[in-house]
Amino acid sequence: MDEASLQARIGYSFRETDLLRRALTHRSAGTQNNERQEFLGDAALNFTVARWLYERFPKEREGVLSRLRARLVCTEALAEIAEELELGRLVYLGPGERKAGGHRRESILADSVEALVGAVLLDGGVEAMQSMVYRLWESRVTNLDPRSVNKDPKTRLQEHLQSQGQPLPEYQLVETVGAEHQRLFYIECTVIGHEPVRGEGSSKRRAEQEAAQRMLDFMGVEYE
Repeated sequence: MDEASLQARIGYSFRETDLLRRALTHRSAGTQNNERQEFLGDAALNFTVARWLYERFPKEREGVLSRLRARLVCTEALAEIAEELELGRLVYLGPGERKAGGHRRESILADSVEALVGAVLLDGGVEAMQSMVYRLWESRVTNLDPRSVNKDPKTRLQEHLQSQGQPLPEYQLVETVGAEHQRLFYIECTVIGHEPVRGEGSSKRRAEQEAAQRMLDFMGVEYE
């Protein structure tokens, strides 16, 4: 995986490759880092996704659209995009951050995606930036269901147990498999009075959400 492969994956070739390099440079690696591009990319991404949702769901109210947007641009979602692009293998980190496993840290991966959006905007303009966002987020937007955005599975499971006066669920990492850049996490969710269930995902948070959803299904708790 190199910068040329990354450009092929995002469907955009940089004229100024220094912008791409800076987008992949964490502040721990020096003063010429991606923080300013991240700032720009965050604003551009939020606007692009907001307009996209506005046009795709013409009958939904502002509150629903806001929750849909939050789901698409939250740290977890951005980190998943980064993992799909294998950004962790390309991010430039300082020695300390690299030793601490910063290339796997969700916040760093998410910031890199925002910086990449900002870099494309600076290099190619609004159309190029939006084209890349549509490419990377298309499946996520296509699969959105406005009826299920109010609360994520972990929140729903927690609130259901609290309403029943039961202890909160416990989540435990039970297995990690795969190469470093294609790692799969297995999380076990335990609720008193029920058999434990497992969820899997490309991040611990995603695996926890899947485990929570499986527990809700096992308990017969329907979405409200």
